[in-house]
Amino acid sequence: MGNCGTREESAVVSSTAQVQQQLHILSSSASIKNGQSEKKHTRSISDLSDPTSTPRNFEDSRKNALLYTHVIAFTLYELETITKSFRSDYILGEGGFGTVYKGYIDENVRVGLKSIPVAVKVLNREGLQGHREWLTEVNFLGQLRHPNLVKLIGYCCEDDHRLLVYEFMFRGSLENHLFRKATVPLSWATRMMIALGAAKGLAFLHNAERPVIYRDFKTSNILLDSDYTAKLSDFGLAKAGPQGDETHVSTRVMGTYGYAAPEYVMTGHLTARSDVYSFGVVLLELLTGRKSVDKTRPSKEQSLVDWARPKLNDKRKLLQIIDPRLENQYSVRAAQKACSLAYYCLSQNPKARPLMSDVVETLEPLQCSSDVANGVSSSSLTPTLTGSANAFAMGGVPDYRMRRRFTNNVGPGSSCRSPNPNCSPGGPAACRVR
Repeated sequence: MGNCGTREESAVVSSTAQVQQQLHILSSSASIKNGQSEKKHTRSISDLSDPTSTPRNFEDSRKNALLYTHVIAFTLYELETITKSFRSDYILGEGGFGTVYKGYIDENVRVGLKSIPVAVKVLNREGLQGHREWLTEVNFLGQLRHPNLVKLIGYCCEDDHRLLVYEFMFRGSLENHLFRKATVPLSWATRMMIALGAAKGLAFLHNAERPVIYRDFKTSNILLDSDYTAKLSDFGLAKAGPQGDETHVSTRVMGTYGYAAPEYVMTGHLTARSDVYSFGVVLLELLTGRKSVDKTRPSKEQSLVDWARPKLNDKRKLLQIIDPRLENQYSVRAAQKACSLAYYCLSQNPKARPLMSDVVETLEPLQCSSDVANGVSSSSLTPTLTGSANAFAMGGVPDYRMRRRFTNNVGPGSSCRSPNPNCSPGGPAACRVR
């Protein structure tokens, strides 16, 4: 692999010893481990705190180098070859970080390589932030593997060139499927499946041995494979979470306007619950078909959270905000549960938000809507609930940590009556909608 010493890198190293240490690992080891992407970064929130966003979770460099066992150190020439010298008709997307190209690796590139399509991200060569984000992605995706994280296949670090090679995600971003007018609307079942997959990815990060805060959860960073399996991409802003007695990580405020948690924007204090808020925004986008921020709408509707959250807790208004293109595809009960989940994720008080593991548990039964199968659809029911289900859907319990009291018999072991052939009789957790 080429030399990683550059002018911009020298500036980074002078301010952060960890970057220097990690670059030494990258330049001296021949291989690494994991993840994918494409995306435009609209990092529009102003900086408030910490002067550096470089990750701080790699104390033992020797140990870390051994962890990167499945990631390939490509040469710049090899990546130029697979992208036809980065030809314009190979471009998949571009944004503030640089440009993403489609490529294809096989034995003609290097003996022993599996034949697969890939996405090659070429980072902008100007600015220190691009290098830091490149390094952060290699660090995190070099050690983390999960079905709902995009897979990092390799990287390139030659002179001032920084490239990442990911698995190719056939269906592109969730953002495109939700908001491009030319695309066929995603069905309710597919949206709930995507929500669950993305939630599992976040839950995995939060429950890692050293928790990871994703910090930039949004529809453009959720990529879909050919089966609409959701995978988180773009770990450039990820941060190691608090440890021991720490309650939060203090950092510069970075992310995307409309998705960032209010307490993070105000204080720079970052926790896993910051990601939960961002998940709530994306879930709201899935439910409504609206963007988190849309300046083309009337002033009171431009902020999706401000417009929709009060309605999520109102049984008379709740169904009015559901994407009208989804009519007859969902049960009122399923809509109420999904809206209630979004309501709690978007709580102003971070402690009232659920853990991502609880979010996964709540979404799993919604993968198998027995109500629709039995004719209880959104067009044939009035939104009335009683008992514990009413408390869940209508916000009757002030703290989501009490969620287990009102799961309304939808946990593991409850029966599933859906005609879906992929729905196992073993319970909703086994249901997968394709």
